[in-house]
Amino acid sequence: MIPEIKASHNKRIISIDIMRGFSILGIFLVNMLSFHSPILYYNPLDWWEGPLNQGVYQFIDVFAQGSFYPLFSLLFGYGIVILRENTLNRGLSFTGIGVRRLSLLLLIGGLHATFIWHGDILVNYALLGFLLMLFLRFSGKALIITGSLLYIIPNILLSLLFIVTVLFVPAGEIDMYNIYEAQESVEVYQEGTYLEITERRLKDWYAVNNVAGMFFMLVTIFPLFLIGAGAAKLKWLEQYDRNKRRFLIMFIVTFSLGLLMKLSPYVIDKNFASEFIQDSIGGPLLAIAFAMGIALLSENPLFKKSLSVLAPVGKLSMSNYLLQSIVCTLIFYSYGLGYYGQISAFTGTLLALGIFTLQIVLSHFWIKYFAYGPFEWAWRSFTYWKIQRWKKS
Repeated sequence: MIPEIKASHNKRIISIDIMRGFSILGIFLVNMLSFHSPILYYNPLDWWEGPLNQGVYQFIDVFAQGSFYPLFSLLFGYGIVILRENTLNRGLSFTGIGVRRLSLLLLIGGLHATFIWHGDILVNYALLGFLLMLFLRFSGKALIITGSLLYIIPNILLSLLFIVTVLFVPAGEIDMYNIYEAQESVEVYQEGTYLEITERRLKDWYAVNNVAGMFFMLVTIFPLFLIGAGAAKLKWLEQYDRNKRRFLIMFIVTFSLGLLMKLSPYVIDKNFASEFIQDSIGGPLLAIAFAMGIALLSENPLFKKSLSVLAPVGKLSMSNYLLQSIVCTLIFYSYGLGYYGQISAFTGTLLALGIFTLQIVLSHFWIKYFAYGPFEWAWRSFTYWKIQRWKKS
């Protein structure tokens, strides 16, 4: 059993659960576009017509795309350090526990990507989590510095490279989209057999998670693991009063810069370079801003109660994340209702908000009777190599 957590520590856990719940909402809004449409291969601004659809997509593109997986990455690094500290405080070795935890995450992610949805992120988190374990002996300050340098240097160099490419290579020779792949996706997901959909799903997964994709995640997602881990070692959220001013400054700076980067394709020009800067630099900056903003608001009596609505969703984050994939693929793929490619960005977003509202209700109901979600329970039992008590007394 995990040792009892002190009251000050409990506040930190609540704020983390609120952040996780907020992340699950943002991730769902972004994923919904890909659940029902082939935006992996087609320009979203060309796929949906009308100012309402365009406005909804642009809002998601600016405030959610590329920002919520990074926010979850900060929380992932934070959580690994909490797990390690709890393990060491019990006099146990963390290596075996950490390896088992990440191994099961890798397995769940692999099954998710293969049999449910190509947009899985759990495989990447597990693989990068193994790498994170090599850095956990660093001090909190060293983790934050290392993560910041690993994030800033490669992304600035890549941004400059892409800007030069856009300036000197004709626009027609840089095509990020593939209309034939988009059309095939619609045909297969809308009418194909389960085997054909599985083959298409794996192809779509590899289109993102190839060697180049893993490199980009190494310089965008992994640095945030390190920063989150460093923040946990320094106990930033536990020492809220001491860090309140720091949180406010970080929020103002990262939100301002992040929003500027995120708006750049719409203000300057939408091209390969501006979209890279938008997601790879602007996205993580907004993620840090969201984390700081929630940390500030969750301690404010005016906002704490309303934000706490998201905490149960965050506590069951893996179950809710996987449930979204299961429900949406049953709605959009041919082995379900077959609505793939047939709904707009606006309708899909309304559907996502409706499903998420149900998840809030179900999560509040679930935690009244159960200590963990179904996937969290299995994950925890495997991590500690002991069946955990599931029902509350």
